[in-house]
Amino acid sequence: MRILTRLSIRLATTVLVLFGVSVLIFLIARIIPGDPARIALGPRASEAQVEQMRRTLHLDEPLFAQYAHFVGDLFRGDLGISLYTNRPVTTDIAQFLPATLELVILAGIMMIAIGLPLGAISARYRGRWADHVIRVLTLMTVSAPSFVWAVVLVLLFSYYTPLFPIAGRIAETITIPPVTGFMLIDTLIAGRWDGFLSALHHVFLPAFALSLSGIGQAARLTRANMIGTYEQPYIEMAQAYGFSERRIAARYAFKPSLIPSLTIIGLDFAALLGNAFLVETIFAWPGLSRYGVGVILQKDLNAIVGTVMIISATFLIANLIVDLLVSVINPRIRYAERSE
Repeated sequence: MRILTRLSIRLATTVLVLFGVSVLIFLIARIIPGDPARIALGPRASEAQVEQMRRTLHLDEPLFAQYAHFVGDLFRGDLGISLYTNRPVTTDIAQFLPATLELVILAGIMMIAIGLPLGAISARYRGRWADHVIRVLTLMTVSAPSFVWAVVLVLLFSYYTPLFPIAGRIAETITIPPVTGFMLIDTLIAGRWDGFLSALHHVFLPAFALSLSGIGQAARLTRANMIGTYEQPYIEMAQAYGFSERRIAARYAFKPSLIPSLTIIGLDFAALLGNAFLVETIFAWPGLSRYGVGVILQKDLNAIVGTVMIISATFLIANLIVDLLVSVINPRIRYAERSE
């Protein structure tokens, strides 16, 4: 099977999964207790006003008809009006999504840049003090969820030792015109290095809190895979030829062990969007996950479905990219595709 065929099948599968997610979240949003029209208008609204809002939201129609309206609007790029902000849901997503993506991307970079080297070091020095220290630290990181580490980091580095800010994306004294919505990129476009450092200063702590669990998982998985790789005959052959331990670890042990670690990191990276809502709330980060909490509490049907669809699409795209990367890294997959 050629790589283009493989990609086409994965894209078709992604579309089917998104369809299933849309049906599921549409039904769940309708099952949640409470009347969205009454919640939107408040307790003082008359029954006539509430009924008019129900007709506007198509809530007076059967579920099949409601879903048909939703799909039709979705293909037109219209997710409806948010009852939470009284703005188009697409406008809200365009405003809040870049902040969350910036946070998640930096957390993913930390997972790779810290987790994989820690796992490699732990495997290379297995049974020694460095291995024991790394194993204890990584066990601590995976034993608690991200929001717990967020609280701990806020107390340590923002309250007791005020090294990092705990709210916002940039200093209030710095004004940057929005271009991409990614503050780190917009500050560079504007040529404001002071703004870039301020934005990095604001995003570092929440991104680190969000990445800690993934760092521990990546390190522990990389260590386990590398230890298994060290037991392979070709490693013994490399040692017999007199190759240095550093070369054996980096070239012959680490790369084969990267494939399962990369798969898990890809899944963790996609899951960060869903895990970010409490971290964003703790750090008052104006992102999509925090917005999602607000719309769920208000039973904002349009915004709930739109937010979940965006998170699901990001999750599936991340999985697709990981599959392609694994195909590139693993020569056995490439050769199998060429031979078919």
